[in-house]
Amino acid sequence: MNEIVRVSGLRVAARNEEGIDVPIVHGADFSLNKGEVLALIGESGSGKSTIALSLMGYARSGCRIVGGSVRVGDVDVLKLSNAQLAKLRGRTVAYIAQSAAAAFNPSKSIMDQVIESALIHGVLSRKQAQAKAVELFRELALPEPERIGARYPHQVSGGQLQRLMAAMALITDPALVILDEPTTALDVTTQIEVLRAFKKVVRERGTTAIYVSHDLAVVAQMADRIVVLRDGQIQENNPTEQILAAPEHPYTRSLLAAIRPAARQGAGDQEAASTEEDVLLDIHGLEICYGTKKVLQDVDLKIRRGAAVGVIGESGSGKTTLAQAIAGLAPTTAGHILLDGQPLSRTLAGRTREQFRRVQFVFQNADTALNPKHSIEQILGRPLRFYHGMKGAQQQRRVAELLELVQLPASIAQRRPGELSGGQKQRVNLARALAAEPDLILCDEVTSALDTVVGAAILELLRDLRRELGVSYLFISHDISTVRALCDDIVVMYSGYKVEAGDQQAFVQAPFHPYTNLLTNSVPELRQGWLEHCGAAKGGLPPIGEPASVANLCPFLDRCPVRIDGLCNRSAPPRGNIAGGSEILCHHSGADLLKAQESVNSMKLVGTYA
Repeated sequence: MNEIVRVSGLRVAARNEEGIDVPIVHGADFSLNKGEVLALIGESGSGKSTIALSLMGYARSGCRIVGGSVRVGDVDVLKLSNAQLAKLRGRTVAYIAQSAAAAFNPSKSIMDQVIESALIHGVLSRKQAQAKAVELFRELALPEPERIGARYPHQVSGGQLQRLMAAMALITDPALVILDEPTTALDVTTQIEVLRAFKKVVRERGTTAIYVSHDLAVVAQMADRIVVLRDGQIQENNPTEQILAAPEHPYTRSLLAAIRPAARQGAGDQEAASTEEDVLLDIHGLEICYGTKKVLQDVDLKIRRGAAVGVIGESGSGKTTLAQAIAGLAPTTAGHILLDGQPLSRTLAGRTREQFRRVQFVFQNADTALNPKHSIEQILGRPLRFYHGMKGAQQQRRVAELLELVQLPASIAQRRPGELSGGQKQRVNLARALAAEPDLILCDEVTSALDTVVGAAILELLRDLRRELGVSYLFISHDISTVRALCDDIVVMYSGYKVEAGDQQAFVQAPFHPYTNLLTNSVPELRQGWLEHCGAAKGGLPPIGEPASVANLCPFLDRCPVRIDGLCNRSAPPRGNIAGGSEILCHHSGADLLKAQESVNSMKLVGTYA
């Protein structure tokens, strides 16, 4: 095979406030052959994106490449002038970023942006570029490939936009494509869609690629070889099969151990039985409308004292809206929310300071939730003053106690958010909620933006705090394995409806609601070949009869693989219980669902040993 990439002794440094260069990549060495996919994997701050960007001769602001060589084909990238680098980027080396939404210009059509690099580098005429773009849209399984280019970025979904970004990168037939965490911001079912499209195009076109990720299970589906990084140093460089079966380095083994958090029996040592006296929060018949569109419909939910309830679903399922309604951030149009039997106002204006104190919100993105101009002491001091009237030495002591509670050193109090890692910022976010001494914390995707190891540490912290403080959680996620690791009870949302609810054990094995089964089968497993045999299929089913948007029909109708023509498309599904204890919104019996889902699982096993 022909060697396409050779990185030798690569060193990258960041300049600190004193003007001193601090090494962040220490002499990286690896090579990449034509048609091979190499994964760079590690925690946040491990240097994986820094190394990937160096392949384009680029270093982030405040950083610079200080040594080594990077060869792509016959070109020594680090010796090129700025003008030569401009010719290399987008032509010889193309880049697919983590957030496609941030990479597209909202004022230009998709087609104009996809073909732009081909026109800039002069490799195709406009007509040829447009024809090739349509071909790529088709290969990437995008809907209406002949027409989607006329749309604007806001008119397509996140998963579609990510695939359109791949088309933008591939339009010039680059020698090397860099995929930098391209599915991290997507929910699990959309991730499957995008991964399958990427893998198909990469393999069929013989594309040489570097895939940057923190998730070994995702990387296992894409990469021929894996380079494991920590603190800017390569810990291991081996074929994917060997990394998964017999990792050599202890750090690689720790990544494998953290990949899927284990479900805990009685995670919070709560009694299984529930009484009315146990109920902290009681939601009944909740409905929310934005204009004429219902985004939540007839939702019932109970959270016991000291219990953790998980809410899962894809983007747009209504799970964050549910949390916002509990917090008073999204006004409800029907139903009621009771806290300790007392009704909560539908709006913030009608709530008391004590009600604010008792229900706290931890947001998904700590970067935007924390004021970058304030020190950590100021951030934590504000709720202490507002809810408890603390100031001076008393406030400082309590800040130190809160930092200790979330396992952060007291010295961090004088820093600002920009000086902390992602995991540290999320711990500060949690400490701020705890400063109010709440009864209920609403956790909205608090681990989704974190790497695997740091996310597992945050889950462990949440377990510890629950045990020590007796606090209750509403834990929102799109990953059912994460929810099973923390929660006693689980609620599955789809298109504003609660389609399944039960205790943790009910979600361990089939039967499930058809949508829950899709989510369960969309969590990547730590083995090669899973992507081809996972059984998770999104879309691809033509609607039957009336569309699911017709009032009172099953919300999952258009995507359900076991729907019954003449029943599902004509009448509203009932709520009923199935074996295992879950309540589901479905026409099927538990026995019917079990038969269908056991068939899917048997297909997965065949794929495992094929």
